[in-house]
Amino acid sequence: MIRLAYWIVISLLVTAGIAWFISLPGTLTLEFMGFRMQPRLGIAAALLIATIIVIILAWGILKRVIATPYYLARLARERRKDQGFVALSDGFIALQAGDAARARLLAREARANLPANAAAQLLEARADLAMGDMHSAREHYRALISNRKTALAALSGLYDQARAQGRTEAALTFAQKAVEIAPHTSWASEAVFDDLTRKGRWDEALAMVAAEPAVSREEKMRKRRRQAVVEAARAKFAEPTEPLAALDHALAALKLQSDFVPAALTAARIYINRGDSRKAMSLLRRVWRATSHPDIATLFANAVPGASAVDRLKRIRELVDTPPANKSGAMVLARACIDAYDWNAAREALANYADANPSQAVCMMLAEVEEGENGDQGKARAWVNRAVRAPRDPVWTADGITADEWEPTSPVTGRLDAFEWRVPVSAVATRVAEASLAPAALTGSRDPGSPPGTSLALPDN
Repeated sequence: MIRLAYWIVISLLVTAGIAWFISLPGTLTLEFMGFRMQPRLGIAAALLIATIIVIILAWGILKRVIATPYYLARLARERRKDQGFVALSDGFIALQAGDAARARLLAREARANLPANAAAQLLEARADLAMGDMHSAREHYRALISNRKTALAALSGLYDQARAQGRTEAALTFAQKAVEIAPHTSWASEAVFDDLTRKGRWDEALAMVAAEPAVSREEKMRKRRRQAVVEAARAKFAEPTEPLAALDHALAALKLQSDFVPAALTAARIYINRGDSRKAMSLLRRVWRATSHPDIATLFANAVPGASAVDRLKRIRELVDTPPANKSGAMVLARACIDAYDWNAAREALANYADANPSQAVCMMLAEVEEGENGDQGKARAWVNRAVRAPRDPVWTADGITADEWEPTSPVTGRLDAFEWRVPVSAVATRVAEASLAPAALTGSRDPGSPPGTSLALPDN
């Protein structure tokens, strides 16, 4: 309602202004080629304005007519551009759906309609790679490397192609070039990092991890873990020749991850070799409370060189609760009792784990108890036979391979931090015949003074 009132008022004012303009007094005399005109001043002004408007409209129409070819050409370009984008979109969808042949056709259509669009050439390269046309894919990727916007994508494609062909050195070269362009590119940095750890270049690997950005809590935890593993690896390999440097690396790993068992074992061994058993035992006691790892307890028992089996048993009793709170504690205590010929205490330590589906190590220890306490070969062999079918105990395992000691990388894939302390999924050791297992079980137990990592060989399931 208000708008209508405004419109009426403004229309009246405009009409009044036009009427006033037309009624202005005075005349205008115009002479042209013998013709004379004397319109009133208001009429002359209105005619002038109308003439200007007609000229503007005529020029606009003439301009449109002259520019028609240009507009038609631009319309055709826009149509081709739209067709190119549609083909590009459909091509990526087809590639993702697994139809590489159709994706390549659509990529070529997109390149024809979008000659300056690098994404179309990238799509064709990906389609060629999916179809196994390695030569064409390589040519497309090499053409894209010269463009800064597409260099990383091209290097990624060349990296995938080299890996598919088994050309590891070429793949690593492409990853290194990608890192030079963008240091924090995930696939490239991971490839370069894996190569450094696989070759044992731990200093460079640690520097690379330290330079990694970490924003979220998960990223920070992952970074600390990787740093701890690299430091533990440096400690492990430096221990035989540079024990002081190895100790520094092991302690650095423990600062990053306080319950990291491999680093704790390395640091404790160095302390023991230096004659500082008190520090070693303090460190091992702390890590045992956090992990209950049997190798920690075994090294704790051997912290004083030359100690007797009875002394080692006393030391284990200081570390392990009675009765043991978990299976690891029970097995460590039972091992120490067997070494000290305390058969009854060994049987009591294993009592809670001997009835319901005992593991291989439990069966073998009970076989030793029966042989040592009563000389009962029949019961000992029964436990040995039961061990053949018993579930395995946790060991260091990675990619289906088991090891007596932790290793920083997998021997199969070279992956860092692959070894885990867990029950192996599949058996990998050679089966030992049941007939030859019995004497080995009764005579091949761990030497009381042996360090962690040397254990009784057991058959796999």
